[in-house]
Amino acid sequence: MNTVDARPATPAERHAGWLELFFDLVFVAFAAQLAHSLHGDPGARDFAAFLALYFPPWWMWTNLTVSANLFEDDSPRRRLLMLSAMFCLAAMAAAVPAADGDAGRAAVYALGYAGTRLVLLGLWWPATRLPGALRVPPWRPLTYCLVSALLWAASVAVPLPWRYAVWAVLLTAEMVLLLTARGRGVTGRLHTGYLVERVGLFVIIVLGESVIALVTSTDHAWTARAGAVAALGFVLLAALWWSYFDFGSTTAELMLGSAEGERAYLLARDVSGFLHFFVTAAVLGMAAGLATAVEESGHAHLPCGAVWALAGGLALYHAAHAGIALRFGRPLRSVAVWAVPGIGVPLLVVLAAGMLAPWLVVLLLAAEAVGHLLYARTLARRRAR
Repeated sequence: MNTVDARPATPAERHAGWLELFFDLVFVAFAAQLAHSLHGDPGARDFAAFLALYFPPWWMWTNLTVSANLFEDDSPRRRLLMLSAMFCLAAMAAAVPAADGDAGRAAVYALGYAGTRLVLLGLWWPATRLPGALRVPPWRPLTYCLVSALLWAASVAVPLPWRYAVWAVLLTAEMVLLLTARGRGVTGRLHTGYLVERVGLFVIIVLGESVIALVTSTDHAWTARAGAVAALGFVLLAALWWSYFDFGSTTAELMLGSAEGERAYLLARDVSGFLHFFVTAAVLGMAAGLATAVEESGHAHLPCGAVWALAGGLALYHAAHAGIALRFGRPLRSVAVWAVPGIGVPLLVVLAAGMLAPWLVVLLLAAEAVGHLLYARTLARRRAR
C-alpha cells in the first residue's frame, strides 16, 4: 500500500531517493541566484537582503527533509506534493534578484513560500491520524502550515517595506512553534544517517555553485593571473570539502546516532536546521567573492564588499562549525584551538585587503583552509593511536 508508514524508525539504513535528488535541483538555481546577488562590491544592505531571502527557502528545505525522514511514503500523492513544492521554490528563485525592492517580485516570492506551506500541510496531515504516541495533534500542522500559508499570501497586500517586517514576524512565529514542539511525535523516528546525508548533499550543492562561479568567471577574464586565482580558489574549496566530509559530517553522524530520545531531536534541529544555515550561507558568500576575485584579478586589490563576501564567508563558515562543535558538547578550549585562527585569519585578511592583490587574498584564505584540514587530520591520527 502507498500510505504513510506509521511504524517506529528501524535501524535499517536509508538514503535519499530519486525524488529528493530531483527536488534538490531547484536549489542549484536558488544558489546561483543568491550568489549572484553578492557579486561585485555588495554593501551591508545586499548582505542583509541575501540572508533574509535565503532563510525561507532553506527553512522550507529543512522542513520537507524532516517530513521525508519521518514518514516513508513514495505514493503518487507525496510525489505530486513534492513536485508542487519544487515549482513554488522555483518561482521564489526566479523572484530573488529584485525581491528586496520590486513589489511584483516580492509578491511572487511570498506566494511561492505560501504554496510551500500548503505542501507541508499536505505532507504532515496524515500524521494526525497515526495511532498512539506517533499521532501529531491537528492544531500543530494547522497553525504551523495552514495559518502561516494564509498570512504569507495576505502579506502581498502590505506595501513595501512593511511587507518585509511582516515576513520577519511570520518566520519568528514559525520558530516559536518549532521550539515549543520539543520533538513530540518525532522522538525515536529520526533516521540520523539519512538526515546527515541530506544536509551533506545540500553542502555539495553550494560547493558546486562555488566551482561553477570559478569556471564561469574565467570566461570573463581569460588571463594567466585569473587562472592562478581560480586555481587557488579551487584549492580553498577542495580543502573545505575534504575537512567537512571527513570530519564535520562524520562527527555529526556519530553524535546524532549516539543521542537518544528528545536530545537526538534537539541536536538534529539545532545542528541541521539552524547552524547549517550559516554553514551554507557562508559558502554561497565565498562563491560570489571568488567569482569577483577572478574577474578583478588584474586590479590592485579587491572591492571591500567582495573581500567581506569571501573572507567574511570563511570566517562565518568556521564560526558556524565552532557552534556545532560546542552544541555537541565539545570543550570550549578544544574548539578555540582551531576556531580562533579559523575566524581570526580571514578577518585579518579583511582588514589588510586594501594592501593585498586579489591573488594574495585568495592564497591566504586557501592556506588557512589547508592548514585547518592538516590540523584536523593530525588530531584524528593522534586520537586513533
